Amino acid sequence: MTAARPSDEGRPSLRDRAYETLRRRIVEVELQPGERLVERDLAAELEVSRIPLREALRLLAADGLVLLVPHRGALVAPFTPGDVRDLFDVRESLESLAARLAAERADDDGLARLAEGLATARAATRAHDRAAIAAANAAFHTDIVELASNALLSGVMRPLEARMHWLFRLTALRDPAQQCAEHEQMYEAIAARDADRAARLAHEHVADGRATSLALAAQWSRPDIDPEAIAARRRRGRGDAGKQAGPAA
Repeated sequence: MTAARPSDEGRPSLRDRAYETLRRRIVEVELQPGERLVERDLAAELEVSRIPLREALRLLAADGLVLLVPHRGALVAPFTPGDVRDLFDVRESLESLAARLAAERADDDGLARLAEGLATARAATRAHDRAAIAAANAAFHTDIVELASNALLSGVMRPLEARMHWLFRLTALRDPAQQCAEHEQMYEAIAARDADRAARLAHEHVADGRATSLALAAQWSRPDIDPEAIAARRRRGRGDAGKQAGPAA
């Protein structure tokens, strides 16, 4: 799965490199939810100036991975249990639709790609490689959306991809063998062109992970950070055009 944002020149810009590096570090939980992102330190570490770094932080904020707080800087989005609940609400509906459309529309090449992704997931599961398992699981769900061949659905799901990958990484302690088995069943239904079964299995697969993920989310939540208060400050800051500034150092 990739969420690369191409530069105007057709090759990675400083902004793009900073974006991809920080996105990976957030998704892989190298940067913890709630952790402050200090511009001067990141600029030195990534060997970029503050202008492309600030542009990268704005892109990450649009992905929902970073919070930009006026006059206080940037931090990794806390991703609270409420955020996890909201994500599951959306996934249960949209991923069920994606599986149904994939069963109706996937061609042989698309099914081959999906099968290849399952093989990657099986290998990662056997190796107990949590990072690889999370990446493979996220890629499987993204591939199904692509097989649905619905541009509007893809456009709606694309902004959620980074948060889904993050969720899969944070909930890597969920039984990977069970997740892999459920993905196998979904693949079989899609390959058999059984749209009703594919949609039902997709919904059950997402719903089955809700309780576990919410319980785990409660363990990573930061009680010292109030995202609603931060968002309120951000909204007030937007109304003060004369004082609004980019992320602080």
